[in-house]
Amino acid sequence: MTVLPDDGLSLAAEFPDATHEQWQRLVEGVLRKSGKDVSGPAAEEALSTALEDGLSTRPLYTSREAAPDAGFPGFAPFVRGGTAAGSAAAGWDVRQRHATADPAGTNETVLADLENGVTSLWLGVGPGALPVSGIERALDGVFLDLAPLALDAGSEVGPAAAELFRLYEERGIAKDAPHGTLGADPLGHEARTGERLDPAAAVALARRCEQEYPNLRALTVDALPYHEAGGSAGQELGASLATAVAYLRELTEAGLTVEAACAQLEFRYAATADQFLTIAKLRAARRLWARVAEVCGAPDAGAQRQHAVTSPVMMSRRDPWVNMLRTTVACLGAGVGGADSVTVLPFDHSLGLPDAFARRIARNTSTILLEESHLARVIDPAGGSWYVERLTDELAHAGWEFFQEIERAGGQAAALRSGLIGERLAATWAKRSEKLAKRREPITGVSEFPNLTERTVERAASPAEATGGLPRVRRDEAYEILRSRSDAHLAATGARPKVFLAAIGPAAAHTARASFASNLFQAGGVEAVHDPVSVDATTAADAFKASGAAVACLCSSDALYEEQAEAVAEALTSAGAQRVFLAGRPAEHSGVDAYVFAGCDAVSVLSSTLDHMGVA
Repeated sequence: MTVLPDDGLSLAAEFPDATHEQWQRLVEGVLRKSGKDVSGPAAEEALSTALEDGLSTRPLYTSREAAPDAGFPGFAPFVRGGTAAGSAAAGWDVRQRHATADPAGTNETVLADLENGVTSLWLGVGPGALPVSGIERALDGVFLDLAPLALDAGSEVGPAAAELFRLYEERGIAKDAPHGTLGADPLGHEARTGERLDPAAAVALARRCEQEYPNLRALTVDALPYHEAGGSAGQELGASLATAVAYLRELTEAGLTVEAACAQLEFRYAATADQFLTIAKLRAARRLWARVAEVCGAPDAGAQRQHAVTSPVMMSRRDPWVNMLRTTVACLGAGVGGADSVTVLPFDHSLGLPDAFARRIARNTSTILLEESHLARVIDPAGGSWYVERLTDELAHAGWEFFQEIERAGGQAAALRSGLIGERLAATWAKRSEKLAKRREPITGVSEFPNLTERTVERAASPAEATGGLPRVRRDEAYEILRSRSDAHLAATGARPKVFLAAIGPAAAHTARASFASNLFQAGGVEAVHDPVSVDATTAADAFKASGAAVACLCSSDALYEEQAEAVAEALTSAGAQRVFLAGRPAEHSGVDAYVFAGCDAVSVLSSTLDHMGVA
């Protein structure tokens, strides 16, 4: 029996060191089998994934991918956390949003949340949400000295804050007890509504908080309007930085020190299902803000207070249950990224007012990640990852570049009013919309693996969202329009529009493309009929007539297409097929009207298909 040496666990001591070049050569061989003849760095580049902001994700990161030293939590540049203990002591603050107009109903859900894991409240106040006069009733039974409160009152932030101050005084709460934010955000409100607000009200609240309520912040720098308008992570960072600098100018001109002004700001960012991008964005945001504080002469004031909210843009209306998975990943990214507070939107957020079940799942998402997954035991668990550190650095530079562009345009207010920000965000969203249409960015349950037989989830309507400023976009919008057309056709005729899958040859030849075509057409609400399992030129016509479909799609191998596609297509056309598709790359096949393939514009194909079938 061989006795292993007791040498401190040198498990790889006898193996020669592998090199980066050796790995690249192995990659070359893999790519060559898939038809890509590339070598050297080009082989690695072929496996890279393009991101927004001109960034890309490489397939492999090593210690050669240098990034600035991230430091330690609680110290500049605060990449690893704004406080020394991070979330390790008690986890992140679980903040749930309440935005209904009914004070009694709000009070009921508020108390239920606080009794079941929520640690702070995010209260929507104003038109369509809770009236200022209803704040007292909504907070009945809430210990305001224990539960931090974040207001979101838009143009009514002054009256809402005054009502909150009244409650503090009436209930005898010590001035140093309240935590949270009053949510003054005049530029964020303008981005949402187009309405200009005098920053004097926000400044006055900041002065009062600084003088009387040391643990209460007056202003929120909300980056969600830019994220929800289709902005990239870098643009979200740049716009938030420009907004915060604008507030710093207002506050310091009013007499606050830079340190005191920084202490009045809380930043709000979107957390998406791209967990690594979320982690890197929050880390980069802290680094950027630390740089601003340093330039302003207050490096110790650069610890950024962050509130992360799971992205409304990523939430789907079809198969909404999948949103539970999206928000779980987003919450994980926010927690690992070091957010101080995290709001998980209920899975039915995009359908209307969430029910009790949806709210429970939302708040339990944080509880499971904290209590069962132990995600907060380690401060900055992604720290030291070559990929995360590099992505953090690249995002910081992208955010800084957009921030500088806004500053050159005269600052955040001027850039909003000139249309510069709107134009930049729209251009980013146009590129992303193209990826969504081509299913390069899949939406599970919508553009991929849709379920046409799912039961509709009904919810009471949410308060109308503010309009007049930047638009609000959704990833599922184009597909939702198509599915709604199909729904209307079903309601009017009793059946959905159908496509007949004309599978040619044995299952081994057609199964992959038949599955692809079925998935694609169902994304537009077109039911795929695959019966019989296989047809040829003599049986295709009768099978198509029996299917009740208006269009057909050939599905098989390239070799069988060469032999039978033309004849089967002719038979289908003679049987009344309005259009004949072929699942595969475009080629010369007589009788085929269009081709569907990976990377085709699915939205365009599906829209024109519904048009041909007379589906309004």
